Amino acid sequence: MNKKTRIVGFDLARALAVFGMVLVNFKVVMNTKGTGSAWLEWLMGLLDGRAAATFVLLAGVGLSLLSAKGRENNDQIRTRQDRNTLLKRAIFLLLVGLAYIPIWPADILHFYGVYIAVAAFLLTASDKRLLTIAAALPLTFLLLISLFNYETGWNWATLEYVDFWTAQGMLRHVFFNGFHPVIPWLAFMLLGMWLGRQDLHNANFRTKLLAISFFTAAIAESFSALLTKSFPEEIGVLFDASPMPPMPIYIVAGAATALVIILLCLEITFRYPDAKWISPLVHTGQLALTLYVAHVVLGMGVLEILGRLENQNLSFAATTGIIFSLLSILFSHLWRKRYQRGPLEWVMRKLT
Repeated sequence: MNKKTRIVGFDLARALAVFGMVLVNFKVVMNTKGTGSAWLEWLMGLLDGRAAATFVLLAGVGLSLLSAKGRENNDQIRTRQDRNTLLKRAIFLLLVGLAYIPIWPADILHFYGVYIAVAAFLLTASDKRLLTIAAALPLTFLLLISLFNYETGWNWATLEYVDFWTAQGMLRHVFFNGFHPVIPWLAFMLLGMWLGRQDLHNANFRTKLLAISFFTAAIAESFSALLTKSFPEEIGVLFDASPMPPMPIYIVAGAATALVIILLCLEITFRYPDAKWISPLVHTGQLALTLYVAHVVLGMGVLEILGRLENQNLSFAATTGIIFSLLSILFSHLWRKRYQRGPLEWVMRKLT
């Protein structure tokens, strides 16, 4: 095993996260609620908030890998350079995400920009501090939701945030009640930073963490299902494992599920490093930013032109999401045969 193999595993997980986000977003924009069979509703429901959580956790891993040399050698100059690079990327993603909002209100990129900007100042924080802050964020969200109205700014019928372009509305949306608010979603990135520092070449460590993560996810999901049905709705929502509002049990379930996916992907690439089917998926993960933007601009754009974007059934959303994912694999594989980075990945690197 080597460092390259380890990164390949992260890329594989990133590809799966992209596919999950595509399916979830197609489902949401097509307004498919209650239009599918029970098993498909359940299967697609599993992806809600989990794919995006995996995406954010992997970003945290990337931050730790990028800053490893400076941190491990206690090289303050290198760490400062890494921090400046991350802050530039944070600004890039924030601006791209804000420009993207009129097209895709559920954008995650502007949240990413804020996550990375905050995380850049925690590059040299100890593992204990990262985990402590990550654990405190869901509890902080509980405090916020007890003090402020979570529904402020929302038109739930259209999923529009009515005062987003005001200073107060944007701050509220980004930090408290948007699609992926910094409090508590930053916890996923901090957990990813912790994961990126661990010795994942150690098979025993991976096995132990995988077992802990699997059982944590199973217990969290089971308790959520049980408790939400056992209490009135106004109390049951506290135990909801859906991403909106992101209650502590969702953060636990989402983080544990993301760890399971990532660790399984690492295991596969460690065991079968030369498997031919892995390479196209790895290339797909390496073009995640490009594909994220493309699934809205091209994927949803084409469906809108065809008049098939809104008010479709769940089967159609799943089918079109899978087709887009397959085309993404083909495009990414062909692109990476000629170019080292994806189109938007190249632009971001050049500008930052």
